[in-house]
Amino acid sequence: MRKIFFVILIFCFNLGFAQSTVQKLTLSNSALELTKQKVTYDPSYFSIDYPNGDVPGDKGVCTDVVIRAYRKLGFDLQKEVHEDMKAHFNLYPQIWGLKTTDKNIDHRRVPNLMTYFNRQGAKKAITNNPKDYIPGDIVCWNLGGAITHIGIVVNKKSNDGKRYLIVHNIGSGQVLEDCLFDFKIIGHYRYNL
Repeated sequence: MRKIFFVILIFCFNLGFAQSTVQKLTLSNSALELTKQKVTYDPSYFSIDYPNGDVPGDKGVCTDVVIRAYRKLGFDLQKEVHEDMKAHFNLYPQIWGLKTTDKNIDHRRVPNLMTYFNRQGAKKAITNNPKDYIPGDIVCWNLGGAITHIGIVVNKKSNDGKRYLIVHNIGSGQVLEDCLFDFKIIGHYRYNL
């Protein structure tokens, strides 16, 4: 009887690990799909539907890459961030002088996504070791001053094979680039659904 229990326990553990790995690869693949769409970098404020709202499909910024990749998995960051901010507004950055939430833009701000991922227990160590960044991870950077950026680690390797590439939008649309260590990393998250 103990042998059967042990076998079942091992099977369940392996199944759980396999599902976690599949999810990361799926986020990676959904991010890679986004690079096939022509998108112009546009930081304009848009009034959008709620829930599942999006800016026009041919426009976007770095956060829209993350939002759209998760949405392809059936997860609405607009709704989740809005609800968490509404319940815990004082825990989110007060950079923009707002007195309440704004479902049109809150999820499109890097500091808010960083706070959300932290609150969900997704925070990982920030290191200089490329092996610590795996497909499906979210990385945030400081580009200088108060300018922040976000992207998704995907399952494609750099030309030298030493690190995974990033899907992001830093001004040239949703692109795949070898830029993991190009800027100061200020956030590293592994957010599993």
